[in-house]
Amino acid sequence: MTTCSRARSFGAAAAAYAEHRPGYPDAAVDWALEPVAGGALRLLDLAAGTGKLTEPMLSRGAVVAVEPDAAMRAELVARFPDVDAREGSAEAIPLPDGSVDAVLVGQAWHWFDADRAFAEIARVLRPGGVLAAIWNRDDTRVEWVSGMYEVGRWRSAVVQGPDDELRLPAHEAFAADGFAQFPNPAPTTVEGLIAQLNTHSWALTADPGEREATFERVRAYLAGRPETATGAFDLPIVTDVVRLVRRERVPSSTA
Repeated sequence: MTTCSRARSFGAAAAAYAEHRPGYPDAAVDWALEPVAGGALRLLDLAAGTGKLTEPMLSRGAVVAVEPDAAMRAELVARFPDVDAREGSAEAIPLPDGSVDAVLVGQAWHWFDADRAFAEIARVLRPGGVLAAIWNRDDTRVEWVSGMYEVGRWRSAVVQGPDDELRLPAHEAFAADGFAQFPNPAPTTVEGLIAQLNTHSWALTADPGEREATFERVRAYLAGRPETATGAFDLPIVTDVVRLVRRERVPSSTA
């Protein structure tokens, strides 16, 4: 299964993605926008999906949501009918040069062609504008969550501390401007958590028998844990934010 195929798999589960995936905390969005805060902001939600990140951005400026998948975009428009939602991608952004103050990317940077995406984002961002890549991750520092990952045979991806902070590749158009992490607990149940896991690319592209066997192991594990066995619980999630700032002067080959 190629990376491109896995990226395209989400459209088939757009409604479930909109229902079950967690949103993003206000504190993470505020930190991402801190260098450009104040005044009327022009914001781009790039690879916007069903609008999980669009929602907290709406109270912070005028938002354009760009998403290549028609099914995901339709869910976004159904939830936020007044949003300017456009077909496009990180490698071909349908906006004029220097037209936005910030570009936020939720749960999607790893699907981009980084060199082409950087060039396009640098083109549409004003000098001094912000690029922030944001990810929600299960907090595997919590013992029962770590155990669930062992049962599911998934790789742990939570950032543990300064030595393994997330970074984007270096690019001449951007200066690194920090990393921050925010708690983002998600209320759920065992079946709600299974429904959320079923929207992940590994589940959408897995052999059905293998996927169901994984979910049965996870159900059995959660049924035996005191934290999750009695009904509703909070799934410990952390939100990671990597922030870059567009340089005032960019080489002509990039801008």
